[in-house]
Amino acid sequence: MLSNRKRLIRNMVFICTALLATPMTAIAASDEEMSEMRAQIIALAERLDRLEAENHQLVTANSELLESHQQNVEAIAEVSEKTGAAVAEVQQQAEKTNWTDTIRWKGDFRYRYESFNIEGLPYRHRNRVRARAALVADINDNLEVGLGIASGGDDPVSSNQTLGGGNSTKDLSMDLAYFDWSGLSGTHIIAGKFKNFLHRSGNNALLWDGDWRPEGSGVNWANNMFFANAVGTWIESDTDKGQTFGYALQGGIKFPVGDSLKVTGTVGYYVFDTAGMGSFFGDDDDFFGNSFNPISKTYLYDYQELELSLDLNFHLFDRPAMIFADFVQNQAVSRNNNAWAAGFTYGTATAKGNWALGYVYQRLEADAAFGLLTDSDFGGGGTNAKGHILKGSYAIAKNWNANVTYFINQIGIKKYQDPRDFNRLQLDMSFKY
Repeated sequence: MLSNRKRLIRNMVFICTALLATPMTAIAASDEEMSEMRAQIIALAERLDRLEAENHQLVTANSELLESHQQNVEAIAEVSEKTGAAVAEVQQQAEKTNWTDTIRWKGDFRYRYESFNIEGLPYRHRNRVRARAALVADINDNLEVGLGIASGGDDPVSSNQTLGGGNSTKDLSMDLAYFDWSGLSGTHIIAGKFKNFLHRSGNNALLWDGDWRPEGSGVNWANNMFFANAVGTWIESDTDKGQTFGYALQGGIKFPVGDSLKVTGTVGYYVFDTAGMGSFFGDDDDFFGNSFNPISKTYLYDYQELELSLDLNFHLFDRPAMIFADFVQNQAVSRNNNAWAAGFTYGTATAKGNWALGYVYQRLEADAAFGLLTDSDFGGGGTNAKGHILKGSYAIAKNWNANVTYFINQIGIKKYQDPRDFNRLQLDMSFKY
């Protein structure tokens, strides 16, 4: 069917042709002019035909585009709905599993063979294990809470468990229970039962056994050169049992000397008001080398320990080495009140195939330090001992070490006592995770 416009053009062509065919028109116009006019009219009609066809194509294309756009809109809406549902599901799953990103486990296990050769006593040996595990929760960017368990009983300076007893089950005890807030620059505020963060010269246990966990609160601060530590610990917090509080203050400096030497120096002051108090752990007469009244079974002295220490870390033949010296004096008494240790380590057993050697000589007089917290291995534990410590370690694999420690000590070195030889060998297989 022709459009109205096309019909109009055809009618015009017909009328013009009819006019031109009349005698009058023929008189007024020549044949040549009439042919030219007819050709122009036909060309105009053809052009209109083409425009009409192009217009029809455009209308059809626009209709298809509109339909396609509508389909795309519907598809996008459907995809958006599905994506929103998927995102919601992922968020829900993330919320369910998010706690696993803030919880971490760490710990260690050690198997030990140990032998004793103590003057005046039968030769003795035993097998022991120490197992420790801690669950640490990162509450936010600057707060963590930890809970740890360890083998052994309630010894404040040992988590070792002797094997035997007919293969009886062994005890697990609370080893850690603390919070650690680090919201201030370079500072940690810790409370509960936590790892001892006081600097130990040469990593030696002259004053603090490595298994000791203070119970109370503490502050640790450090920058690139200086550090300061403060610990307040309850030796006994129940007034019915004779409340006793000890505190430790320590300051230090770390600085390099040249390219290969680092110096660490500390000054510490530690106070335990124990005079007149009874034994805090073990039997009534267990004072771990410290002087006591055998009748009232109470401590004779307080312990106001002043410590000076120096560590030198350097490299020797491309291996790390360290020399240290540590001196302690109990300011509350005037005799049997000094302790000192000096030694070195060479190498480090942190990667597979690496090894380390170490040597320490120390003298710990009876009332130089609060014996309950000193090294539980040297001289059998406590104070009133002197002698040598030889150490060796080899890394079988990452986090797997074989260690040997040999104590050549004398115990009972207090004046008017007869010293006895004390030799102790420890062979360890240690693992960390």
